[in-house]
Parts: sequence; structure tokens; C-alpha cells
Amino acid sequence: MTAPADQAPSVHRNPEASPPVVLYRRVVPLRARRAVAARLSLEARSELKRSLTSAQLPSERLARLRAAWARRSEPARFTPAERRLVLVHGQPRAARVQDHPSPLHAHVDALRAVTETLTAAGVDHFCVRGLGGAGTTVGVPETERVRALRALTLLCGETAGYVTLLDDRGWRLLRRARPRTVPGDSAQARRRLGRADLVRLNWYHTDRHGTAATEERYGCTVEFWRRDETGALTAPRRNRCTEELPPDEPRVEVPLNHFTQLLPVGTAPPAMVRTVGPFAAPLPEDVPFPVDAVYTWVDGADPAWLRRRAEHAGEAYHEEAANAARFLSRDELRYSLRSLHTYAPWIRHVYLVTDDQTPSWLDTSHPGITVVSHRDVFRDHSLLPTFNSHAIESQLHHVDGLAEHFLYLNDDVFFGRLTTPQDFFLSNGLTRFFQSKVHVPFGLPSPEDVPITVSGKNNRALLEERFGAVLTQKMKHVPHALRRSVLREIEEEFADRHKSTAGNRFRSLDDLSVTSSLHHYYAYLTGRAVPGGLRYDYFDVAHPFTPARLGRLLAHRNRTVFCLNDTVSDERDLATQLGVMMPFLREYFPFASPYERDDG
Repeated sequence: MTAPADQAPSVHRNPEASPPVVLYRRVVPLRARRAVAARLSLEARSELKRSLTSAQLPSERLARLRAAWARRSEPARFTPAERRLVLVHGQPRAARVQDHPSPLHAHVDALRAVTETLTAAGVDHFCVRGLGGAGTTVGVPETERVRALRALTLLCGETAGYVTLLDDRGWRLLRRARPRTVPGDSAQARRRLGRADLVRLNWYHTDRHGTAATEERYGCTVEFWRRDETGALTAPRRNRCTEELPPDEPRVEVPLNHFTQLLPVGTAPPAMVRTVGPFAAPLPEDVPFPVDAVYTWVDGADPAWLRRRAEHAGEAYHEEAANAARFLSRDELRYSLRSLHTYAPWIRHVYLVTDDQTPSWLDTSHPGITVVSHRDVFRDHSLLPTFNSHAIESQLHHVDGLAEHFLYLNDDVFFGRLTTPQDFFLSNGLTRFFQSKVHVPFGLPSPEDVPITVSGKNNRALLEERFGAVLTQKMKHVPHALRRSVLREIEEEFADRHKSTAGNRFRSLDDLSVTSSLHHYYAYLTGRAVPGGLRYDYFDVAHPFTPARLGRLLAHRNRTVFCLNDTVSDERDLATQLGVMMPFLREYFPFASPYERDDG
């Protein structure tokens, strides 16, 4: 967090992140914690945690003192107009100001800065294909260490860069402690860089509000390769291609895109970088095709939409049906798009499918997003208007310009940490699906079943008749990896049932759930999909445990995808839900996405 230069930075107090609560969870076994929870009411536990937030006061005061001292002792680091002072884990850091900060920008900027600096200094180096698809790595011969560190230290001094010693033994003694990050031109850095095999250089990024910064993990790692008596180079750790290079391995120039899976396929190269032959060739697991994203969205408080819905349902429309107490907007779409921009930057294009509605905050002129009307995806306009999400989802493959491979998301689904295309697709085109442990109940659909159960039963009957296999599990509420060709095939293979689903203006007992279940099982049974795994969590916003669970997620950020859903029917509780959701979403996703209008 940060504040104007003449004020102390503000610090959000998350009860789940207070030192006593963190220590309690680390030290006390889970069984003992559950026993304590069984004896104390939820209200008592929540009140105790809130009272313990006072233990955060000393660390907050120390953070403010550090910030004030940093401003006085190093004014040049924080005063340029393109930088802001931010607090990262209680430490003052200089962050570059950007319009839409993201891990992708941090990774790419760091790799460019490191390689351009080493090239200008005449230091031999080569980009390395690391084990992960997101980070960037540069190899430097050990014999070039002194010149490389001298050039990189000067770079950090001029540009407020930081270093993290990834193989520093001191921090490893503390369980779960973070590697220490220090200014790259500091005495601490110079003392320890001489012996480090691995060092990560990073530049923090923030927006003009300076309320948060990208993490230090989003940088470029420099690793020093040892040279033996023959001149061959040996890597200090494993990578994707080779741990040894012959002494005469030539250097080649390739697009920077080759070294990260975070850039959308087809993106113009931000720069050319130097590497060697073993790291220059595409690998079998690299995803070579573009991936788009599709959202469906409705403004349930729009009087015109409510009037149409009432007319087709045969109900009387009343103006009070659209009042704020009944249809409070939670703005989930805004924050889901922020999560996509931050943690799935490899998405090529976003399509928002609506009933001729557009969020007021959406920048429809941005080239990366297109609003699509139901009239553009339904070939039979007599089926419109429709108020059935199953019907709308059955037509998504008709979106003009949509890539063969795409993710389908509801606006209550969020990316929680950095992903790559491989999390959802195999490089040979197969999609991944993510099964829930929840069963689809057996028996025929009935009016007492919830819609997801009705459609699951119908999917099961269809697939059992076609393949003889009986599905038993629902799918997790995650981004669904889909293929247009499979969806077209389903439309043709099950033409009558598909047509009836598209024609159901409201949820019906004969609905299919095409995108969230049927596609996955059909693709699997025809050899075009495989089961996958994601660290995922589901939050019922109305559940009394949800505030504490969201606090823990905010503190640890250890879920790849999560869903914030609402199962409450009492509209009087919606304001309370907003009080839980909005502070969490604003802090988890503080930076505006490029799809939002600039409000100044």
C-alpha cells in the first residue's frame, strides 16, 4: 500500500493475516484447531480474530517509519515522476507507474532490461527455457560474473531495480519464509552476489494510485553456468532442455515470445533476445494456437430487460421490481476481467455475450474486447429474447471470429494466481476438464431439482444412449476449456435436444448444459479431452464462514481459480454480501484492466 509522499502509507488489516493468527495456524495441528472451533461459536472466533488485529499495529508503525526513513535517506529512488513509493510486505519499495500493471509486463520488462544491459556491456549470455512456462531466465558463464554483476548493479541503481537471492541459505532456515529482496545496488546485494548461483532481478510496478505493487517473483532470474576444463558450460539447476552446453555452441537471436507462455500466440515480439540452439527450438508441450475467452453477462437490474422478462413469463411488471434492494450490482465482471488480465494474459481476445447490454464502465473501444449481441449468435431470432443461460451457452460457438480453442467463464469466476495455456489445454489441441467430487443424483429430472442437477441428468441420459457410459460427477465452476469444432459436432449429433435447449426461453426440465458439462464428457469419450487438476475453491457468499475463508485466501493467494457464488434468496442480505465481497475483490485485484474506462 502507498500514500502521497507527505503521508504515511495505509495498511489494510486482514484478521486472517495478523501475526498471532498466522502463528496459531502454523503451530497448532489441524485436529486441535477443529476441536477448539467446535467449542467456540463463529461469532466468538471472529471477535477474537478482530481483537488480535491490534497485534499488527507494531508492524504497521514500523512500516511507516521505514517508509519515512526511505524518503529522507534515498529521495532519488522515489522522487522521479514515473516512480511511487509502495510498501511490499512492510518494506518500502520504488515502483514504476504503469497504466495497467501485470505480471506479464513485469516479466517482459525485466527480461528486456537484463538482456539489453548485458549486450551493451559485452557480456556473454543466453536465454534459458526454464521448467515453468511463466518465468524468464538468463544464463551467464561463471567467468563473466564480475562484469555481469557490475553492469546489472549499475542498471539497478539507475532504474530502482531489486534483487532476490534465491539460493541464500539464511532464509531457508525459517520455514515458509520469503527469500530476502534488497535494492540491487545496495551493500547487502554486493556482499552476497559474488557467491550466488541464482539471483532474481525485478522491478516493482504500480498504477498512478499507488495502492499496490506487483510481486518480486515477477522478474528475471540470472543463473551462472560453470565452465569446466574443456570450456563446456554446466547449468546450476535443471531446465527444460539441457544442463550442458559445448564450448563452441553458437549464439542465435530469437523472439522474446519464445521464452514465456504468457504472451498471446501471434503477438508481435516485444524484442529479439540471444540464446543457444538447444533453447531455440519449439518444444512439444508449447501451445501453438491462440486462445480466446468468452463471458456471458446480464444486467439484472435493467428495467427494459426486466420488462421483457416479465412479458414473456406472463407476469405483470412492476417498477419496484428493479429497485436497488432487489438487484444490487456486485460488479463481479469488472473484477473477473481484472483477474483475467493479471493472471491469464495469454488470452488473445475477450468476447462478452449480452442481450444488447453493456456495463457502463466497459471501454468498448478497446481492441482486445468485443461485445456480442444474442442476435449475432442465435441463428433463429424467433427464439429471442431468451432468459435461459443454458440456451445462450448452447450458441457460443457461433460467435464470429472466435478462436477454435477458448475459455468460457461466468462473471463469478476469478483467476487467483498466474496461469499458462497448458493449465487448460494440451499442445496437441486437447482440452482439460475439472471434475467436482459432487455427484449428479440418479433418477429422472424433477421440478424439485436445481437447474445444474436437471441438466446433469439430461446430459447423462444422452451420453449413456450414445456411448454406454454413465457420468456421475458434476464439473467444478471454473473457466471451461472448449473447442468450437466439438460444440458444432454436439449441435449436429444431438440436433433435436440441442434445438430444444436453445428454444427454452426459461430454464426447463429438458435443458442440456452444453458448455459446462456435456462438451467435456463428449470430448473425453471421443478422445479430445483429458481430466485436469487446478487448485480451486468455491465460496458461498452467504455462508457465515466465508469472510474468514476469504481473509485466508487474501493472505495466502494459493488458489489458481476461485468462485464467489450467491445462493441466497433473501434480498435483504445482499447488502451484507456486498460488504464481504467488495473489499476482498478490490484488494485482491487493485489494478484496473485495460477493458475499463479511464475515470481519471
